[in-house]
Amino acid sequence: MHEINDVMTGWIHRDREDWDALADLFHDDATLTILWFSGKAKDFVDGSRRMSGGPLHSKHFIGTPVMDVVGDRAFVETNAMLVADHLELQLGVTVHNRFLDRVERRDGVWRIVRRDSVYDMGGFTYPFGMRRTDDLDPLRHPREYAALAYLLEHSGHQVPDNCPTRFSKREQEIIEEGHAWLTGASA
Repeated sequence: MHEINDVMTGWIHRDREDWDALADLFHDDATLTILWFSGKAKDFVDGSRRMSGGPLHSKHFIGTPVMDVVGDRAFVETNAMLVADHLELQLGVTVHNRFLDRVERRDGVWRIVRRDSVYDMGGFTYPFGMRRTDDLDPLRHPREYAALAYLLEHSGHQVPDNCPTRFSKREQEIIEEGHAWLTGASA
C-alpha cells in the first residue's frame, strides 16, 4: 500500500522541521509513545518543535514497512535508526528501533492512530573522540536505549525506565493489542 508507506516514511518531516507535514501524518485523535514522550500526537509535534532549538540534534533513517491490512485499518511495523548528537556534551548515539503503528483510512486518507516505539539496540558514538561518561548509570535504563536516554536527560527530558525493548513483555502486548485492533475491524 503506497499511501501507508508514504505515512511511515513521512517521519522525515520531523528531521526537516516541517511541523505541519509531521502533524499531517496523524489523525486528530492519534496518540504515540516514544522514549521522551507519551500522549497526543499534536502535543508531540509541539514538543518536537520546542526540542528542535536545543543541544540535541537527530536524524532518522526509516526502513521499508511491513504491514497487515484489513479493510480500512493496518497494523504496520517499520524499522528505524536514530542518529543523535548532543552538541554541548560532544557525544552521540545510534539507536535501532521499530515503530509499531495502527494506521486507519478515514475519508479516504491513511493516517496514524497510534504509534509505539520498541527499542532494539543502541550505544554511544564518539564523533569528537572518546569521552568518559562517569555519571552514566548502566542499570538506570535498559541497555537498548540507555545511551539515548542519557542524552535526552542531559537535554532536560524525562525518560521512563520501562519503555518497550526487543522481545519484552510490553512489546508482545503492543503487538497483540495491535492485531486485536486490526482483527476487530473485520467484524
